[in-house]
Amino acid sequence: MDLGRFYDLTAAKAGAEAVKAHTHAYKAAYVRAYHSLKAARQVELDAIASVGKGFDSERLDRRVRGIITRELRARGNQEGKTVRRFLGSITHKGAVWRYDSVDALCSRVYEFADSWELAGPALALIHAAAVGKGWDTVVCPSPEDPGRMEHLLIPGLELAFVTSRPGMSYGKKPYRRVRLDAMTAETEGRSRLRFQVRIAALLREEAVAALKDAKRNHDALESVYNPYVDFDGVRALAALEAGRLLSYLG
Repeated sequence: MDLGRFYDLTAAKAGAEAVKAHTHAYKAAYVRAYHSLKAARQVELDAIASVGKGFDSERLDRRVRGIITRELRARGNQEGKTVRRFLGSITHKGAVWRYDSVDALCSRVYEFADSWELAGPALALIHAAAVGKGWDTVVCPSPEDPGRMEHLLIPGLELAFVTSRPGMSYGKKPYRRVRLDAMTAETEGRSRLRFQVRIAALLREEAVAALKDAKRNHDALESVYNPYVDFDGVRALAALEAGRLLSYLG
């Protein structure tokens, strides 16, 4: 499929230098953002490991097994299928979390107050129980650590389990709240933890500033080449190809 015919390349060459400048600028801004986010994550992981040493995981396990016994008594008539969806991330607007998606699917929400990312194993336990009972689930992984579950939705039961922390707050009255922060013992080095939290927050602010810079340059790039693109022609071709593909399904 030749999309090149929708470009007025001769006219577009007049803005070639601006295109190059904005392209280099937005790519460099993304590199700065990634570096800042990586550094923030490393600081966080060190703090999380320190707090985790004093976490009463057995206490949480007992609480979670009680929830499973109470909430997952009924057997579902679904496939036990799991889909993975991100509920939010860090953007040029800062952190954006779409808890409204949770409320649209689930009327009962358990909130895990979890400042130190300790809820993952508990959510995995609930997820395994739900799948074993024949309920379809939506697993929401952490955008910075996709192997760790942050939220779990069981739409068939209108039941959700979300984690909440500073910067990622559910912000509404939950059906039940489980305070993981209260299950962590007092540890030495509290001043060091506070310092690490501040440093991670500053690094994320730098990342957001870089993402804003990237968007600004990308918008400027589009403003240079958009006048030389026949978007009506692109849309017409897209509609033609979509009709052709759909005809195979008929």
